[in-house]
Amino acid sequence: MQAEDSRLLRFSGHAYFRQRLILATFAKRPIRIDRIRPDDEEPGIRDFEAGFLRLLEKVTDGGTVEINYTGTSVYYQPGVISGGAVTHDCGVSRGIGYFFEWIVLLAPFAKQELAMTLRGITAGMGDLGADTLRTVMLPTLAMFMPLDSVSMLASAMELRIVKRGAPPQGGGELVFRAPLIQQIRPLNFVEAGRIRKIRGIASAVRVSPQMSNRMIDAARSVLNRYIPDLYLFSDVYRGEESGKSPGFGMSLVATSTTDALHSAEATSTPGVTPEDIGLNAARQLLSEIQAGGCIDRSLQPMSLVLMALGPEDVAKVQLSSLTPQAIQCLRDIREILGVVFKVKQVANTQDNILSCVGIGFRGYKKAN
Repeated sequence: MQAEDSRLLRFSGHAYFRQRLILATFAKRPIRIDRIRPDDEEPGIRDFEAGFLRLLEKVTDGGTVEINYTGTSVYYQPGVISGGAVTHDCGVSRGIGYFFEWIVLLAPFAKQELAMTLRGITAGMGDLGADTLRTVMLPTLAMFMPLDSVSMLASAMELRIVKRGAPPQGGGELVFRAPLIQQIRPLNFVEAGRIRKIRGIASAVRVSPQMSNRMIDAARSVLNRYIPDLYLFSDVYRGEESGKSPGFGMSLVATSTTDALHSAEATSTPGVTPEDIGLNAARQLLSEIQAGGCIDRSLQPMSLVLMALGPEDVAKVQLSSLTPQAIQCLRDIREILGVVFKVKQVANTQDNILSCVGIGFRGYKKAN
């Protein structure tokens, strides 16, 4: 029993809930999170946090989840990352991105290929939207994949938007597949390069197609001043594929000469015009580009976790000024995985070069 107690990870509070559960899964250590909103009018975990736990149970096998009567304490004993066919309803409290962002890290290490269908809200809602997940998160994850896993022989990592679902009622659907790998490769990405192209998608569901054109015109009015290689696409969904609520939004991606990606997105809310959405997305993108670094700020924590899981070799990455989420992620990685990062500031910039030696985490795929 004492050995079990010494392995038990203890945290308090609801912040960084998903991050800690996923890290505990990789470390194969039990975790207990106490004092989850104890002083709120409605104490305990929210429905989306309970939903994340259910999805985690579906993707793994043999784990244990215990939630106390008030919901203010969660105990989780990780199981084996099993993969397989998984379908999950994400509800409408948070976007699908809330569930996808961290679960996706488990997929390459599973026993069998994960084929995951997620249903709910595909727009942002404070989480990454479907277009950003597909055009920014997956390419960033692919940088850590061994070259043979992204060849024509293996099934490629893909995320398909089957249906778009705008808030508040959602009705969207995403389908995700990932190849199995034995081990990720160490990242060495310290050249941010210069921006060479910008691509964007203006999506509209259950509203006039003219909405997407208005967003595109507004974004162009800002971005045309900076770069000639600019393509913004209109993506209009009708009928069965358009979810249950009307809405529109824009996702932008800037690619550098070294393939560094920077993204921005904006989603419709009541009273906001398509022009506002286009301008907001364009200005956010410029702000993200100005921040610098080789990895989008929203993906800093994910990249740090993957570096820590890498082989016992030095991994290096240049990041813009660290977000609060990334700083806490570094602390959690040190406590749960025992990996300490070296942080060195780049002269005359806000950027930092972070390096570490990974723990050599291995998936279930057999060597050829």
